[in-house]
Amino acid sequence: MIQYFAEHLWQLWLAVSFICLILELTNSDFFIFCFAVGGIGGLAASLFTDTLWIQVVAFSIVSLLSIFFVRPVILKYFHKPGRKSNADALIGRTGKVEEAIPGNGFGYVRIDGDSWKAKTSDGEPLAAGTDVRVIKMESIIVTVEVAR
Repeated sequence: MIQYFAEHLWQLWLAVSFICLILELTNSDFFIFCFAVGGIGGLAASLFTDTLWIQVVAFSIVSLLSIFFVRPVILKYFHKPGRKSNADALIGRTGKVEEAIPGNGFGYVRIDGDSWKAKTSDGEPLAAGTDVRVIKMESIIVTVEVAR
């Protein structure tokens, strides 16, 4: 069995590439993707030599080159400037006061099915059921105003 894997190291490099691609699906930062490309480099080296250290060096070099040259290009096309994070995308959304917000205090607002701790921008109280709009977010607390 060990003899088989020693003679077919390209399968190991192919598995490394697939595992890296699957792991990349969890974060979309395209960093692990570079190691998948490196795995293809190791696979290519395994087709020309049976020496494991040469394959590891090929994997390392291709991975590093991919981090410095391929990743920036991919990020340029997939992560456009001005792309809002989940928290930034909340600003401007409307919701309903779920639990009354007392003057200069905190209550809860329901926005898109999620409940957020909220305060008002002017310190005025808001009754439950009032339509509000998010104007700012600090940590996990949203600042709201009456939606017009």
